[in-house]
Amino acid sequence: MARLYAATGDGIARLDESGETWTVELSLPGSGAQCLAVDPNDQATVYAGLREAGVRRTVDGGRSWVDCALAEPGVFSLAVSAADGAVYAGTEPSRLFRSDDRGQSWRELNALLELPSRPSWSFPPRPWTSHVRWIAPNPHDAKLLLVGIELGGLMRSTDGGDSWQDHRPGAQPDVHSLAWHPRAPGRAYEAGGGGAAFSNDGGETWEAADQGRDRNYTWSVTVDPQDPNAGSSPRAPAPTPPTAAVTHRRASTGDATANPGTHLPAGCRSRYPRCLTRSSQPTVAFSLGLPTGRSGKPATGATHGLRCASKATPSAPS
Repeated sequence: MARLYAATGDGIARLDESGETWTVELSLPGSGAQCLAVDPNDQATVYAGLREAGVRRTVDGGRSWVDCALAEPGVFSLAVSAADGAVYAGTEPSRLFRSDDRGQSWRELNALLELPSRPSWSFPPRPWTSHVRWIAPNPHDAKLLLVGIELGGLMRSTDGGDSWQDHRPGAQPDVHSLAWHPRAPGRAYEAGGGGAAFSNDGGETWEAADQGRDRNYTWSVTVDPQDPNAGSSPRAPAPTPPTAAVTHRRASTGDATANPGTHLPAGCRSRYPRCLTRSSQPTVAFSLGLPTGRSGKPATGATHGLRCASKATPSAPS
């Protein structure tokens, strides 16, 4: 039975598959929950990031929650490493924290703020600040970590966050979403404000992946767990009326032309079965890192109303 978790911008929803239907349980109502991370080794353990109240943890699938006492209240991103179980939290203003005891204590990864590019980090709707938009621990290497600053760059660490490389060549500086492939250790993917990109060398360098699309404002990316050369990228363009499209990209090599995807205008249901991607609220989707009006970005099209969703299934073995 499949289980999904979604952060709605208000609370947390847990969806359990039962035959051809889904049941929904809501928790943390009114909390401003805008991101979440599921422990890859325990689908009942979930961390929720709140817009103004830090991190909460549940070990019983959302029936009860405890405060993880993070030092910074505005949490914008969370991740749990499949390699060593470390929990990461990113905030606004941009700070990055790590916990090695399931959120009972935290240490700040201060070296991220020592990067030369830091003075230029700025989020356009709130230009006086920026935030850690995405955290991507490599599932094969506990020390390899990617972090996206909105808006500032794609940063890389090879020692668990103790030191950092500044914005990586070829990557989009306006980072929205990052993903590692579960079976290809060096393959990584990015969705950003200026397009999509991929890496074949563990995030050291990046190449554009924009061919075959008619717009390049990419919001999130998800990958085929079996095929490193396939992926999908929802996009939510800023102009009105709101529209969105999902592009499926499959090629024998990473830099081949992408296949165009199906455009989903506002109010349209996906053609894929059991994929509940309506543009009217509330919306639930299978992808990670979809937008919400609370984020300051336009929440439009088929992904309206949802910031983060995570499928509670273990990562595929390498």
